Amino acid sequence: MSDRLTRYAANTLLQNHPNPLLRYGGKVYSQNDEDGITFEILRRIGVAGGTFAEYGVGNGVENNTLALVAAGWRGFWVGGGDLAFETNPGQFSRLNFHYQKTWITRANIVQCHRHGLGQIRQPRCDLISLDLDGNDYYFVEALLASGATPKLFIVEYNARFIPPIKFTIDYDDNHRWVGDDYFGASLASFSELFQKHRYFLACCNITGTNAFFIHDEYRAFFQDIPTAIEQLYASPKYFLTGLDVSGHPPSLKTVETIFRRLNADHDAAAD
Repeated sequence: MSDRLTRYAANTLLQNHPNPLLRYGGKVYSQNDEDGITFEILRRIGVAGGTFAEYGVGNGVENNTLALVAAGWRGFWVGGGDLAFETNPGQFSRLNFHYQKTWITRANIVQCHRHGLGQIRQPRCDLISLDLDGNDYYFVEALLASGATPKLFIVEYNARFIPPIKFTIDYDDNHRWVGDDYFGASLASFSELFQKHRYFLACCNITGTNAFFIHDEYRAFFQDIPTAIEQLYASPKYFLTGLDVSGHPPSLKTVETIFRRLNADHDAAAD
């Protein structure tokens, strides 16, 4: 019963939130409601299919871009562990997905990005998502400085620090998150960084985990959202994690089918 009451309270919060983007929140394979927000943003800016990159994907079953694979997007992932399923890219004549297993650092992230784009034969990404539980600010900074200009950039932020507090951890090649509040950067710090590269904050998801930054060229499609960071900020509500779940648990066979059809569909379209 407590879970049902929490779901009801969360739904009420969403329906009354000043940011209308939050009302589209929904889970396909994201940790929380990020998938629904992502698809609404892409709908508004007119991107029905494209190219993604995601840094930090766990075993591949729960992240911010697996739903895009299911929608037919090309892309690549970079992470430090093994995937829980087989993507079988070598069976197909054209590579539409690539996974790089590597430990990401400030020194190699730009090289990883360029390598990933080369593997899928694409010049740029429409969407980048980054969640590495630590040096995230420095990785975003390096990607933006290198000339990466996705239409949408999703980042994990440290919701401990309400705006206008600016906080970033010290850079450490070997940082590993231990489950406390020493990770990443505050929303205000990320917002300042993205503004320098012509991005605006459009939304934070309900649990206070991910922030969505959109390139300034698309600002006209978001006139209905608040502009003040204090209204866009979401406090840490990690107790809501896992509540936006319906239906049966994910199957690795389902995920493998998604990847097989991604490659087959693109191959058929190219013939």
